[in-house]
Amino acid sequence: MKIAILGTRGVPNHYGGFEQFAEYFSVYLAENEQEVYVYNSHNHPYQEKTFKGVNILHQYDPEFKIGTAGQFMYDLNCILDARKRNFDIILQLGYTSSSVWYKLLPKKPIIITNMDGLEWKRTKYAKPVQKVLQLAEKLAVKSSDYLISDSIGIQKYILEKYNKASTYIAYGAHQFSNPNISILDNYEVSLENYNLIIARLEPENNIETILDGIVFSYEKMPFLVIGNHNTNFGNYLKEKFKNYSNIRFIGAVYNQEHLDNLRWFSNFYFHGHSVGGTNPSLLEAMASKAFIFAHNNDFNKAILGENAYYFSNAEEVKNLTLKIKKNDNLHLIQNNFDAIESEFNWDKINGKYLQLFKNCLSENQ
Repeated sequence: MKIAILGTRGVPNHYGGFEQFAEYFSVYLAENEQEVYVYNSHNHPYQEKTFKGVNILHQYDPEFKIGTAGQFMYDLNCILDARKRNFDIILQLGYTSSSVWYKLLPKKPIIITNMDGLEWKRTKYAKPVQKVLQLAEKLAVKSSDYLISDSIGIQKYILEKYNKASTYIAYGAHQFSNPNISILDNYEVSLENYNLIIARLEPENNIETILDGIVFSYEKMPFLVIGNHNTNFGNYLKEKFKNYSNIRFIGAVYNQEHLDNLRWFSNFYFHGHSVGGTNPSLLEAMASKAFIFAHNNDFNKAILGENAYYFSNAEEVKNLTLKIKKNDNLHLIQNNFDAIESEFNWDKINGKYLQLFKNCLSENQ
């Protein structure tokens, strides 16, 4: 098969979840003798034409000049190039800035779209932007031959709202099993003597709720908040909690070894995400044997089941912090770790995608 992957800034990953998946999956396809192309931003740090057997197609991306609008132009450039390439399958990762161009998609390839999360529900977007994102979602469903949902909640939502089936294929992670406690010295914390959250500092990630609960509990253990805090909401949080010396805003950390070790050696790991599908950072927490307190919603519960404690408000965060002990729940930690191998293993995830592609192609011959 001749396969294209659109919708990311490119590979190897220098940005986020979809880029990480594109890297793993494209290399997997190449290793399985498929002809695969990944579209990269023209200013991606990697400028070679191939990567581990994957063909790289650089396209002009004006986001660095004009901001978010540049994403739409970059996707347009990728789609126009794809019209020349005679692909069998085009995999679109997300739809936010690409679905407006759906009429320009080439007719021959099978269009498969990973529907990502419910982007229009993110509170960082103003109401008009949320309406545009809802339209983009509708156009993506309409223009795709097949849909992929990375969570059961998203699959259910698409079926109920659009009466269209989608294939559930989760995100993946690698089990982490090489801890290095000396990394904690960089953050001035010690073994299981700190609590942790790793997230974008956005309202729907419930960071304020979590920190309110920590304050209510009078917990003095260091609490590390990892994520870019140089944003409006980040500045608001720093101002609100400036008098609590145990709450430390670390900033963004991109060193995967550091993140894995911080999760591994933490006391409680908080996961406050409430919008979207299978969140990569949640799987990474499971894969790093973190003891997880998660926001109570269908997306998180579909992944964690009974192997986490849940909260909906600051009072519940306080109660969990005061009453629950990590050492009493080691079996939950192990269950989550085992689930990475049994359910969220990258080889299995990649295999499911490849099998879906083969099925789709055979159905259309």
